[in-house]
Amino acid sequence: MGIMEGKRGLVVGIANDRSFAYSITESLVREGADCLFTHLPGEKMQRRCLKAISGLGIEDPWLRPLDASSDEHLDEVFESIKTDFGSIDFLVHSIAFADKDWLQVGKFAATPREVFNQAIDISAYTYAAMANRAADVMPDGGSMLAMSYYGSEKAVPGYNVMGVAKAALEATNRYLALELGPRNLRMNVISGGPLRTMSSMAVGGFAEILDWVEQKAPLHRNISGSDVGNTAAWLLSDYSAGITGQVVYVDSGYSIVGL
Repeated sequence: MGIMEGKRGLVVGIANDRSFAYSITESLVREGADCLFTHLPGEKMQRRCLKAISGLGIEDPWLRPLDASSDEHLDEVFESIKTDFGSIDFLVHSIAFADKDWLQVGKFAATPREVFNQAIDISAYTYAAMANRAADVMPDGGSMLAMSYYGSEKAVPGYNVMGVAKAALEATNRYLALELGPRNLRMNVISGGPLRTMSSMAVGGFAEILDWVEQKAPLHRNISGSDVGNTAAWLLSDYSAGITGQVVYVDSGYSIVGL
């Protein structure tokens, strides 16, 4: 029996089979979880998400459109979960956004106000917005998880406003953990090493980041999606019942290196 047997939860963020959300779902399904999904609005995004989910052997998935910047959309998704299932046990928040035109080396200082605010909204605020709603359909407690990167605490050339947004995400996680802990709700973040995803390829100089990590990380390799997926399954399971408010690094050890 898998460590997630009998648990049901929502995964937000599957874009294709190279996303962190996909790898997390792969591990969750292997461990026995029942996963619900959302996709960005539009038929094209629905088809893309369904294609990825079908690759995991999931037939006829629970799938709803979600514009995470819309409170109305968020309400609709969590109301549908309550109506259809009554409750869930976990939430995976694996979404982030910043205008790729401003994710280039040397362009941080000039970031427009609207680009800055949108990055914070989609990448950080939506975690709090989802957690607040998810808490109402997790009456017996549960576990929630978001995704970050080391650029939240160290300046990574080209990561720019996304680094600021991820720093806000990690702070949000700590305050959620403090406030929701008495309701037996655990909140954690995985800081994953660089991985070739649709989002990461928008960061200027990403290939150089991959090369640098491979050279300098203690394990002398970049991570795989399954490294993150397996850690996520553990954090969402009862095996990590005493862990909350943490940032767990899955980065081949790169974050411990000084030079």
